[in-house]
Amino acid sequence: MRTDLDQATLREAFGQFPTGVVALCANLAGERLGMAASTFVPVSLDPPLVSVCVQNTSATWPRLASAPHIGITVLGEAHDRSVRVLAAKTGDRFAGLATEIHDGGAVFIHDAGLWLDTTVVEQVPAGDHTIVVLRVNELTTRPDVSPIVFHRSTLRRLHVA
Repeated sequence: MRTDLDQATLREAFGQFPTGVVALCANLAGERLGMAASTFVPVSLDPPLVSVCVQNTSATWPRLASAPHIGITVLGEAHDRSVRVLAAKTGDRFAGLATEIHDGGAVFIHDAGLWLDTTVVEQVPAGDHTIVVLRVNELTTRPDVSPIVFHRSTLRRLHVA
């Protein structure tokens, strides 16, 4: 058992758990804003709620949080190169991505398995992150699209045994 719980040790340990990758995107005053997150979790069926955890140092989240509707796209295998662009601190986060803007401003990325039109319900401080709870207003699924998975700081594809 290790007791040295520094950031590098924790990052390595938490990386043992594979997660999907989502894009959170909105059109705010004519500008597309977006970011990637690997901390997406379904929370409740009634009411329909999901959550993501956002770093407190994010410069994008405070602006994105003010959007009336945020599109959550569960990214697929076709997005392996795009994940890094969405996660970048600078540059065009939508370079090479086909998007669709819905009424209310939610932005979705094409070729994905799931689109969720959401609204922020609550933000809970949690250490160096904020847990964001979002209500699902509408959804679109494409079960034929396989998700991209983040595991041990690497993007991976699912293998069917």
